Amino acid sequence: MRILFLVQGEGRGHLTQALSLAELVRSAGHEVVGALVGVTRNRPAPAFFTDQFPAPVTPLLSPGLVYHTQTHALQPSKTAWQALRHIRTYRRSLRQIRDAIDALKPDLVVNFYELLGGLTYGFYRPAVPMICIAHQYLAFHPNFVFPAGQVIDQLLFKFTSTLTAWGARELLALSFDEQAEVPRSRLRVVPPLLRRDAIERTPSNGDFLLAYTTNPGLVEQLVDAHHRHPDLPLRCFHSATKAAEQPIDATLTYHAIDGQRFLDAMQNCRAVVTTAGFESVCEAFYLGKPVLMIPQPNHFEQACNALDGQRAGAGVAADSFDLDRLLSFVPNYNPEASERFRTWYHRGYYLFLAALNRAVNPDKQTPRQPHPTGAAENLIGG
Repeated sequence: MRILFLVQGEGRGHLTQALSLAELVRSAGHEVVGALVGVTRNRPAPAFFTDQFPAPVTPLLSPGLVYHTQTHALQPSKTAWQALRHIRTYRRSLRQIRDAIDALKPDLVVNFYELLGGLTYGFYRPAVPMICIAHQYLAFHPNFVFPAGQVIDQLLFKFTSTLTAWGARELLALSFDEQAEVPRSRLRVVPPLLRRDAIERTPSNGDFLLAYTTNPGLVEQLVDAHHRHPDLPLRCFHSATKAAEQPIDATLTYHAIDGQRFLDAMQNCRAVVTTAGFESVCEAFYLGKPVLMIPQPNHFEQACNALDGQRAGAGVAADSFDLDRLLSFVPNYNPEASERFRTWYHRGYYLFLAALNRAVNPDKQTPRQPHPTGAAENLIGG
């Protein structure tokens, strides 16, 4: 089977998922023929992806999220405005995807939440089947719990997710735990796709807390929390630090952001404080490390992740760097929840291969059903 990947390049999550799936499908004898990665003019495809991906990587100009330059809060209105300003560029990107499908002749397209992938299938209707993979699709599950009082954000989130999956044969929702499939939504729940480097580690129980943040406001909160718990060893990876290791005092050390060094520290820490990115929480959960999950301001998706991670037993959700909340949770952390997560994760190999086979052999799967948010397709002319 020849497989073409479409990957949203915002952050690391979808990129690391694509690397993991590429390794999985190649181990099963399938061929990955290329990847089109959504980028912006100021955010090229990162080297860790282009260096490791087993096929040619082609940049694809695509809408990106806009954050406040000082607070790092997500700015939805500016994000939408930037997308509208460059609509002609994105129309060319749609044709680029269509032409890549025609030229590479894959048997299957796998879309990791790239908006332009869904729009290409909506407007050009390629004959090659597409499946979509992202934890965001769990929002279409009837049991998913959203943050209270954010109805508009919920509708916009589901609408965007619908557009990314327009024309998809199946949606694979990455989840912390097993849940029932939803045939009427073309939705199947599958385990996360994690880095091999994370799952092959043997965790140990250190005495320090590990923190990760790109939000300067959270660093200020971290310092305040450190002053309230001066005897508690704390290591913080954050974007304002350039040194590999910068001791601040006897128990506080800053580190420049480095994925490998952060994973080394996670392996040996007592607990983790981080934004509510899905992959980082999953890696901590796999290693049995309790997590304090702090969504970035105005980031609805991360707010959803925090609540879902709390439901699954990965940790606790919070709006601020509240070490007291984390320290109260640590003695009550249930290692059995982490063990269930690891068992669930290891079922992924067969579940993903089964999904690929269903997509290219439609006669062997149940008939496609309308998407529950199909009204969105009508709204944009589907």
